[in-house]
Amino acid sequence: MRGLLEKTFIVAGGATGIGAGTAVRLAEEGANVVVGDINLPGAESTAAKITEAGGSAIAVHFDLADEPSINAMVARTMEAFGAVHGLFNVGADLSPGNLGRDKSLLDTDLDVWERTMDVNVVGYVRTVRAVLPHLLANGGGSIVNTSSGTAVSGGDRKRPAYAASKSAINALTRHIAGNWGSAGVRCNGVMPGLVMGETQKEQNDVQLQKMFLEMVPTTRLGRPSDLAATVAFLLSDDAEWINGQVWAVDGGANMRA
Repeated sequence: MRGLLEKTFIVAGGATGIGAGTAVRLAEEGANVVVGDINLPGAESTAAKITEAGGSAIAVHFDLADEPSINAMVARTMEAFGAVHGLFNVGADLSPGNLGRDKSLLDTDLDVWERTMDVNVVGYVRTVRAVLPHLLANGGGSIVNTSSGTAVSGGDRKRPAYAASKSAINALTRHIAGNWGSAGVRCNGVMPGLVMGETQKEQNDVQLQKMFLEMVPTTRLGRPSDLAATVAFLLSDDAEWINGQVWAVDGGANMRA
């Protein structure tokens, strides 16, 4: 893909799953990759996989809820590679103590809403605020945010805080694209379907997998590589006329114009 070779991209949430798959794909395209995550051992494992294959990557600890750690991650990026050309936001609080308590409007404690919005939405605001000045100084760059099909579908009767946070990410994506597109900054989003990353494999929710395959016109469940290919494209110069879009990458679960 054009525009990835020797460029530097931060994957904010690259320890496992879609983030790890995207970090590897970007490195395969010749990019320098900063693998950021609250799970530092996981980030280090992803970075090691890249470097062992001959790619260029470093691992950095950061927390979407902690602005100083985000600023430190960007500073480390500049120290290691001298520039930052793009950002992939893929982190979220999916922990049992937070997402696991996100049930219905009447059954979900307000602290779950507060934590979900702080990490999933304001966390992306923090990362973009840290990276955007560097993209503007470069004359442009690309940002990809991770949303979810729950942002546009009413099929999930639970997890209202999570769904609302993803709707907010869609709005944030359009805000960034609308305000800085003329300065060469593109911002798009992806809405993954049921992707069998490490977490889904560990949970092994066979009923959920069966339901997804019955409802969606596809032959298989998603793989991290499906999203990695899409995100790499959106970060690349091949997507230079795509801005403010949120793509469903879900086997056809959300068909819309």
